[in-house]
Amino acid sequence: MREVRIRDTLSGELRTLDPADQIGIYACGPTVYSRIHIGNARPFVVFSLLAGFLKSEGYRAKLVVNVTDINDKIYEAARAAGEPSAEFAARMTGAYFEDTGRLGLGRPDAEPLATETIGEILELIAELIDTGHAYESGGDVYFKVRSFRPYGKLSNRRTEEMDQGEEAGSESLKQEPLDFALWKAHKEGEDTKWDSPWGPGRPGWHIECSAMAEAELGPSFAIHGGGSDLVFPHHENEIAQSEAAGRPFARVWMHNGMIETDAAKMSKSEGNIFQLSEALDRYGREAVVAYLISGHYRQPLAFGAEQMEQAVTRVERVRNFLREHPVADPGGRPPGEAPSEQQRGGSAGTSPGVRLEGFREALADDFNTPRAMAEVFELVGEANREEIPGASEALAEMLGLVGLGSLAQPDEGAETDERASELLDEREQARAAKDFARADAIRDQLAELGWEVRDGADGAKLVPKA
Repeated sequence: MREVRIRDTLSGELRTLDPADQIGIYACGPTVYSRIHIGNARPFVVFSLLAGFLKSEGYRAKLVVNVTDINDKIYEAARAAGEPSAEFAARMTGAYFEDTGRLGLGRPDAEPLATETIGEILELIAELIDTGHAYESGGDVYFKVRSFRPYGKLSNRRTEEMDQGEEAGSESLKQEPLDFALWKAHKEGEDTKWDSPWGPGRPGWHIECSAMAEAELGPSFAIHGGGSDLVFPHHENEIAQSEAAGRPFARVWMHNGMIETDAAKMSKSEGNIFQLSEALDRYGREAVVAYLISGHYRQPLAFGAEQMEQAVTRVERVRNFLREHPVADPGGRPPGEAPSEQQRGGSAGTSPGVRLEGFREALADDFNTPRAMAEVFELVGEANREEIPGASEALAEMLGLVGLGSLAQPDEGAETDERASELLDEREQARAAKDFARADAIRDQLAELGWEVRDGADGAKLVPKA
């Protein structure tokens, strides 16, 4: 079994995963107060692909991605939409499942909701109170930060640099300003509440994830992941809660960099978002996935039309090669099944075998997707210069491991759909006239007819929507 190493945010070191253990991965999912943007999709893609790669190498991996469906921001957004908050959260959760489903990566092994984990949350809070790490005040419950001596070990922040943000709670009820809310008493204007030993209310954000992670993966698991913006306070507070309650919790902390527009983090609060659904409509799922894996997961990733067009070009380069050199068995092997020597491209001395081994080793080395994709393009270049038996089959395996296996599938055109062909011609005319609003509207019409537009160096073509 191949050794897989991940950079641990806590220690700063590369940590080797233990193949004897189940590799439990808990990745923080969205707070569903709006449709997700392309930045939210990065951790979904990174951790989905990581789990799939581990399974392909024979590891027993389980991926858990939660949904936070109780939160102050949900109340605010629901009021603005004129909906009950529970209905609003359910609708946004459905939109999240729909949008991420279009990425074509399958679903995580578990997707717990905060609303379905209230019992576990209450038990964990009660334990923290009983052990002196938390206290009730005015119907709220707060974690006593100074009771946990290692607090700050993940973020390495000084106390004066720590701001608990939305989970700070009511200053008048806290023993110290640094304490954060585990349970919030019900307030006027909030249309949901749950009973607790401390009165009706709802859980704080941080305790939700501690409870959901333990419920799905147990008190100790391999990897806890999420965006780097969650290091403090969210993940710092998860460590404090869980370890104070006697849980070993996560052995490795894995954080992806932010998607940035003009060097500013993409976020709903900044108002510089580009919804995932919009990116999928405009560029297609393969280009979106290719873009999200184009940089090392730990680094920030610039976003804009230029970067997305580059992703489209890269995708089309691979697609065009595989059109000219189709895979003998486009169905490939079942996900998670170990590759055979024949599928590895033959002996280790052949170009496909060497490239495939380099690809897998890049993913094993802190999940280095840009280095892995370099192996893809090296093989495409080599196979374009001379015929290399097994190149297409090796490419199909590589692409399948990074969510791009559809590039190796035979195309199905729209030649028999006259209306779709007419609309595609109209869209090309609109683009030539720089009427991009009209072009986007036509793309939407085609999507309603069941077609996805794929723009490439040789022009646009239609393929059935996944």
